[in-house]
Amino acid sequence: MSDYLIVGGGVIGMMMARELAIAGADVTLVDRLGCAEESSWAGGGIVSPLYPWRYKDPVTALATWSQSSYVLLAQELIEETGFDPELRQKGMFMVSVEDADDARAWAAKHHRPLTTVDADFLYQKEPHLKEGFGEALWMPEVGSIRNPRLGRSLRESLMVRDNVTVLEHQPLESLIIEGEQVKGIVTNKGELRADKTILAAGSWSGELLKPLGLNVPVAPVRGQMMLFKAKPGLVNRVVLMDGRYVIPRNDGRVLVGSTLEHTGFVKETSQEARDSLFATAINIVPELADYPIEHHWAGLRPGSPEGIPYIGEVPGYENLYLNAGHFRNGLVLAPASTRLLADQLLGRKPIIDPAPYELDGRVEPL
Repeated sequence: MSDYLIVGGGVIGMMMARELAIAGADVTLVDRLGCAEESSWAGGGIVSPLYPWRYKDPVTALATWSQSSYVLLAQELIEETGFDPELRQKGMFMVSVEDADDARAWAAKHHRPLTTVDADFLYQKEPHLKEGFGEALWMPEVGSIRNPRLGRSLRESLMVRDNVTVLEHQPLESLIIEGEQVKGIVTNKGELRADKTILAAGSWSGELLKPLGLNVPVAPVRGQMMLFKAKPGLVNRVVLMDGRYVIPRNDGRVLVGSTLEHTGFVKETSQEARDSLFATAINIVPELADYPIEHHWAGLRPGSPEGIPYIGEVPGYENLYLNAGHFRNGLVLAPASTRLLADQLLGRKPIIDPAPYELDGRVEPL
């Protein structure tokens, strides 16, 4: 029997397992598919909330801690596994921003580097952008990480640890409940027991808690994305415009995203979204029209009220914890949200105040 059983092998679940394993705990991680095959794989990998000033302070607190930790994490993963998660620290431009005054006020309040730059600066850095932008907001410390490669390096980091067991393709069928205590789970291959169980199942987390009579408003929000096989140097930094973005990769590929669609657990792509994403891409970088579309896909983000995740013990049941509801910011918030829950589980001083993320007062009975 493990000390901790984690349900969900995305970036949140794998970082959670790694954090607890480093502390010396025995951890079992189980996923219904393979690790990092859901929203962790489907995201863009910008290490910042889009338009960060539009989020509540609890999201900012998690994001700030996470952004500073990614440099060390990427280095550790390369050393542990030999797989480079491709952390790019090139900054982010935001063009055509209507609430720029709010952005500057937010940056001053939270001591975040954000400045307004003129067209000369913008086009010197990104000469292939569409002509006509007069100015942009510039966040030089924002990076991006290649999320499929982050998932691969995290999985390998777990696989080489003697105190971690990774079980894939084992969907959860039920929780093992004895009185008011959760003792583990039942999967399609049998029982898995642990002292404490952690649900980190992304968009499915709310569904897993319904049999307990709890209404946790974590629901899927479909996001469709597109990848162009472009040349290195066409785009060098994240560029955000009208709620959409382009993200460059080290090999020259350029990712464009994303849609926001409330379609339940439907993950199929659509021609309408494909056309819309293509239009977005060439409206930001016209030359992308000259390069082939390599891939078009969809993922399900775990939506929650105001994007504030649920992190902590599930009320009414001992030994059951939740880490879910990060909406579009799973990769952004993962290091901080997993460290915060690990601090609580291990009796350490929390890195930030855990109160805004607790389930008490935010969860209602069905």
